[in-house]
Amino acid sequence: MPTSPRPRDTWLFWIIALLVLGAGLGLRDPWPADEPRFALVARHMVESGDWLFPHRGQELYSDKPPLFMWLQAIFYSLFGNWRVAFLLPSLLAALGTLWCVVDLGSRLWTRRVGLYAGYALLFALQFTWQAKKAQIDPLVVFWITLGNYGLLRHVLQVARNRGPDWPMWMLGWAAASLGLITKGVGILVLLMLIPAGIASLRGWDVKVHVRDPKFWLGPLAFVLAAGVWLVPMLVAALGHTSPEYGAYVHDILVRQTAKRYGSSWDHGQPAWYFLEVMATMWLPTVLVLPWAIPAWWRRLRRRDPRYLLPLAWWLLVLVFFSIPGGKRDMYILPALPMMALALGPLLPGLLRRRGVRRTVSTFTWIFVGAMLVGGLAMWFGNPGFERNFVAARGIEAEAHAFAIAITALGLFGVACLLWSGRRRPEVAMAATLAAVWVVFGLAIAPLLNDSSSSRGLMTETGRRIGPDAELGLVAWREQNLLMADREVAEFGFKVPFDEQMRRGLEWQRRSPGTRWLLVQDIALAPCVDVARTQHMGNANRRGWTLVPGVAAASCR
Repeated sequence: MPTSPRPRDTWLFWIIALLVLGAGLGLRDPWPADEPRFALVARHMVESGDWLFPHRGQELYSDKPPLFMWLQAIFYSLFGNWRVAFLLPSLLAALGTLWCVVDLGSRLWTRRVGLYAGYALLFALQFTWQAKKAQIDPLVVFWITLGNYGLLRHVLQVARNRGPDWPMWMLGWAAASLGLITKGVGILVLLMLIPAGIASLRGWDVKVHVRDPKFWLGPLAFVLAAGVWLVPMLVAALGHTSPEYGAYVHDILVRQTAKRYGSSWDHGQPAWYFLEVMATMWLPTVLVLPWAIPAWWRRLRRRDPRYLLPLAWWLLVLVFFSIPGGKRDMYILPALPMMALALGPLLPGLLRRRGVRRTVSTFTWIFVGAMLVGGLAMWFGNPGFERNFVAARGIEAEAHAFAIAITALGLFGVACLLWSGRRRPEVAMAATLAAVWVVFGLAIAPLLNDSSSSRGLMTETGRRIGPDAELGLVAWREQNLLMADREVAEFGFKVPFDEQMRRGLEWQRRSPGTRWLLVQDIALAPCVDVARTQHMGNANRRGWTLVPGVAAASCR
């Protein structure tokens, strides 16, 4: 990149970002674990008109606030295509996050720095992987990054007149609130005020303006933004006489927030878990940290708050998520944009260092070599990992095409490395990663779609039972209900499997000639005559069996 980037360099960045993040939009259905659940909730909103209380089947869904599902439902109402609507919020959120980092880097340093920070974020594996999935995390990362953007522009006096920027101050608080009603942890934005306040008291060039009455515009914006969902939800819940709505309010406001943090009940991990996540899932961006950390320290000794605030906030987020026992890899993702922002000013110099170039080149050769060896092994051999992968996914017919795609990517990466030479290994790395994400979206994801989304299973189920038959689901997953080609009977989601099976058999006995049950293998009742059932194979690493009425005749 030239010293003074031209407009075409900015356009090139956004074209690459759109290709990397958007390739494959509309070519696949929702995949587990979370995508089918949110799409199912959004579809229920559109069909029922109940947008305040999410439903998973017949049950209220209180694990997450509905803001993300609202967006999916809105985009479906606009475009009429679920394959586009369910992924569009994540795509737009990821692009919005990139914009915040690039623009803030340009304002705090130069436009060139902003673009380097954007590339550092775009090609971090965890960011791109999550951005191509329809989960809540990309939207939460956007709200948190937007909140940091607003607060940093205010406290660092980024405005041209070097005075407080109260609209940005309010934007920071409002974004934190929207992150809160998206997935609880949006409140992390306000941790930025801790290092900002300490730095201000110690004489750094940071101004929080606590004594100005306009300070309270921020908390007011926070309350108003939260009220977009909380006020109508609470009013509507109080108007319901059913106790399940009271349980919904308690679960989503208490159990899924404070209790989930204070006494996590799943995903137990050691205290150092997120150090492992950052060291692996933030590749290749973290490769430069051994050189960046001393550079950061030198700039902190010069009392430069542009480095202090993002780095201190990153540390606070790391500590916050490391305290509870329950941890998941995406929890730490909101800290990645601030790390990329702090790296932006250093990257032009670091990438000229021989040690950094060797490290980047070694990483790219290992990455390319793994794809090439794995693809060729799947293509010409019959390794155990291929058999296990194909059997678990149920993609026997697509295995050969999958191997060809992986091999082609490996060859492309080798060509990029040979073309760029030793002087520009970062170009080969970026080109290879961009190709991987584009090919994944355009070719690999469609190959895996029928099995991963359960579309293949549900289509074949509909074909076997015929268009006039009724279908019931036992021990079902959200993708089964979402991909069904007809209205189905379901017997609860959180209900124990044996109780679902009992209810399903009772439902089937009322019309055994026309009613079928699709049952997850582990829930199949012993009384069912297996010889008269039809095994449907594996989908989503689960076995499924189709039970006609005659096979359950002895069940009472």
